[in-house]
Amino acid sequence: MAESDEEDITDLPPSAKLVYKVLEYKGPLTQKGIVEESMLSARTVRYALERLEEVDVVSEDVYFADARQNLYELTTDDAPDQQDQAVSD
Repeated sequence: MAESDEEDITDLPPSAKLVYKVLEYKGPLTQKGIVEESMLSARTVRYALERLEEVDVVSEDVYFADARQNLYELTTDDAPDQQDQAVSD
């Protein structure tokens, strides 16, 4: 995580920080997936995602398996290198 992103996230509510960490550890997820992983309510997750999108650390894309849902992921600057995670696992 870049230093400027850390400063942006520091000012966010705890729910947004938790959602950020869930995406950091689990990778791209739908809102439903974030709700399941974080154990936050759907409304809280929606609010957290809105806040994270405001500071440009999360991006939203179409979830092709079910176009009614969106897929959320960390922006490329914030996403950990997947190969580094695979080596450490």
